[in-house]
Amino acid sequence: MICLTDPYAILGVARDAPAAAIKSAYRKLAKKLHPDLNPGDSAAEVEFKNVTAAYDLLGDADKRARYDAGEIDETGAERPPRQYYRDYAGEDPGSAGWGGFGGEDDYVRRAGRSAFGDFADEDDILAELLRRNSKAQANRRGRDSHYGLEVSLADSIAGSTRRLDMPGGEVLDVKIPAGIVTGKIIRLKGKGEPGRGTGGAGDALIEVSILPDPRFTYDGDDLSIEVPISLSEAVAGGKIEVPTPTGRVAMTIPAGATGTGRMRLKGQGVPRREGGRGDLYALPRIVLPRQADPELADFVERWQAGRSFNPRSDSA
Repeated sequence: MICLTDPYAILGVARDAPAAAIKSAYRKLAKKLHPDLNPGDSAAEVEFKNVTAAYDLLGDADKRARYDAGEIDETGAERPPRQYYRDYAGEDPGSAGWGGFGGEDDYVRRAGRSAFGDFADEDDILAELLRRNSKAQANRRGRDSHYGLEVSLADSIAGSTRRLDMPGGEVLDVKIPAGIVTGKIIRLKGKGEPGRGTGGAGDALIEVSILPDPRFTYDGDDLSIEVPISLSEAVAGGKIEVPTPTGRVAMTIPAGATGTGRMRLKGQGVPRREGGRGDLYALPRIVLPRQADPELADFVERWQAGRSFNPRSDSA
């Protein structure tokens, strides 16, 4: 947005400054603020527009004289008769009063042309910088494209290849490296937006999210899973298979397992950012047959030690 107040103050010159001093002040500020030398700096762009507009007024001897006489305002628009001036004092800069300048967009176009021309004649170094910048813009590299990709826990551990449908209809095979974690970025070089001229295409940046596995309870990089065991396995012990994110592994249940402890399977958890994996904890849970077993019921009835044992004594 162009916002002019006092053009002399904007250029930092006195009201009686000679034309050469006004031009020198403008060139100094324009060098500092020109958009080609400050890419992406919106504040510098606004200042440059104001400086150029001020110079457009004061650099023209006729306009400057009329401004000093009160015949035109800071935008170059005719001032209304003195007795009616207050009716227009609050006029919006984007209204008809700005018509003489062709609107703010016109400032941008004229600012770039006038500043470049002024510098090209008198400042070879800046002119060369502007030419280089213009060439760079004409051969600008394409922008990177950003995507999200959800990956299963098993694929994040073992690695895999996933197919990704691009907006333009292209299909990409994305290699998921083993041990990847949530938030990691996979870069596909040259698969982003096309560049200009000789500028190459940007890259496709794919941010990975690891989906939780419903079989497990998460505790940071560690996992837990309940493992049903029979009464016989709890009493006598034995080997069982335990699910892990990437398959089943054998685990030994010790004799006399109470069903209240947990057993660690080292390195079978979630990939860690620093490398390696967390642990998997198996939680044995004693499960009785769904159908009543008369033999078991008869044994329990005759088992005096079992009848006298109170498993809740520790929590009383």
